[in-house]
Amino acid sequence: MQAPFAVFVTALGGPEVLQAQPIAMPVPAENEVLVEHTAVAVNFVEIYLRAGQPHSHNPTPPFVPGVSGVGRVLALGKAVVGLSLGEKVTYTNAGVGSYCTHVAVPAERIIAVPESLDDIRVAAGMVRALTAQYLLKQMRPLPPGTKVLIHAAAGGVGQILVQWAKQLGLEVFATAGSDEKIAFVRTLGADHAINYRTQDFAVEIMRVTNGQGVSVVFDSVGKDTFDGSLESLEPKGLVVNYGTASGQVEGFALQRLHSKSLWVCRPTLKTYVADRTNMLAMSQEVFERLADPDLRLDIEAVLPLSQAAKSHEMLESRATKGAIVLVPDQLLGS
Repeated sequence: MQAPFAVFVTALGGPEVLQAQPIAMPVPAENEVLVEHTAVAVNFVEIYLRAGQPHSHNPTPPFVPGVSGVGRVLALGKAVVGLSLGEKVTYTNAGVGSYCTHVAVPAERIIAVPESLDDIRVAAGMVRALTAQYLLKQMRPLPPGTKVLIHAAAGGVGQILVQWAKQLGLEVFATAGSDEKIAFVRTLGADHAINYRTQDFAVEIMRVTNGQGVSVVFDSVGKDTFDGSLESLEPKGLVVNYGTASGQVEGFALQRLHSKSLWVCRPTLKTYVADRTNMLAMSQEVFERLADPDLRLDIEAVLPLSQAAKSHEMLESRATKGAIVLVPDQLLGS
């Protein structure tokens, strides 16, 4: 067994503030499960919190970042039922940091994972697919033929959104930041792909839709795309700002929605998985997606957990077109 360690945010700042440090082996409380990680997800929320960008919660350093991991049950609190030692499990938004080898997780946040699913694929796809599920299934009805715009379509969530939206029969407009990424999102099934660095995506969407616009925009970029997202909407259309990779949307005047009766919302996965029954139902649907070999889920890199800083550098570059997963160093032979 690897000696326990965790990667801490030692101060607010750049990737260099992520430092690996030894920890004592966690002891689960009576309603907790001790999980030994086999794979840890890297998500943009960790970058927001590391940098101190305003969020629903901003922990004070030092803290262990991370919202999701996959592993095996190593020990059970005395009040825990329905789980067994050695069982494959995952969790998300459990109030614990996941950039570590071992973690004690509240049992009510634990999700059993089918043995047939690969640990790294689950780590790479779980949070992203849960996000895609609530965006497509729980925001507003999206009957077949509905026009939607997906920003950052070559990214971790974007890839899944494009493919799932096409399965639902939606007409997908997708943006990305290079010709290479545009070619990639076309292979995912996007009906229209726009390089937002060389084209005004709002103008292009209005041209293609004969001035009508799209019904919903799924926007994980934020500051750089928000104005164009509003301009791309049809009357009564909705912008879902579920991420802020380019920075926060600030100074927004509500009156800008008036002329076309537009809607804007800023949801977070944490709200949608807060109820355990809904979380498990969402997870079952996600596992079905992840089990589908036709679902393309690109993994940009699998890095040792101790190199978490490198994973943040890669993700912040916005040059990646897939997920990054951290694996405890011993499992990679480091």
